[in-house]
Amino acid sequence: MKLHFAPQSPYARKVMIVAHELGCLGEMETVISAAHPVQRNAELIARNPLGQIPALELADGSVLHDSRVICEYLDDRYGGAIFPLAGPARWRALTEQSLGDGMLAGALLARYETAARPPELQWRDWLDGQLDKARTGLAAVERDAASLAGRIDIGTITIACALGYLDLRFPDFGWRDRFPQVAEWEVQFGERTSLKATKPPA
Repeated sequence: MKLHFAPQSPYARKVMIVAHELGCLGEMETVISAAHPVQRNAELIARNPLGQIPALELADGSVLHDSRVICEYLDDRYGGAIFPLAGPARWRALTEQSLGDGMLAGALLARYETAARPPELQWRDWLDGQLDKARTGLAAVERDAASLAGRIDIGTITIACALGYLDLRFPDFGWRDRFPQVAEWEVQFGERTSLKATKPPA
């Protein structure tokens, strides 16, 4: 398997954490691939028509893209339990994955607003609105923070990736002060080897 990724990508990190937890990281070759919303990468587009990472090339030449699809594929192939099979636990984990991915999408758009858009075209209200998705998402997580304890599934992994990306790109966001129960959980969850090994470089 060959994973196209970037070390700072939270979606790629999600895949790497899942692979680490499943014990299959050593079977995966990693290839750094630059993805940009304007200066699109033709080589990456040849593997994923959207030109986004992560993308996973399989031995038969087929390619999976989107972190949700790749993570579920790995969990199925290696007989994991990252995705609960049925019942309330499954719907909770999938909903938390959707929440975490939504926070990430907002933060990524906010990042593009300052890193990819020319200064004279930047829209502050847009940036604030996208980051507010992280605030409202974290408020929901805070209300149910007790349910996170002791779980390692696609929901908790995705939320952790969202928090890590906020720390990386928006260190002044100050989520720990506003959401202390999430912060307490993040400290404990962050002690997992998979989280430490995939922490993005500054």
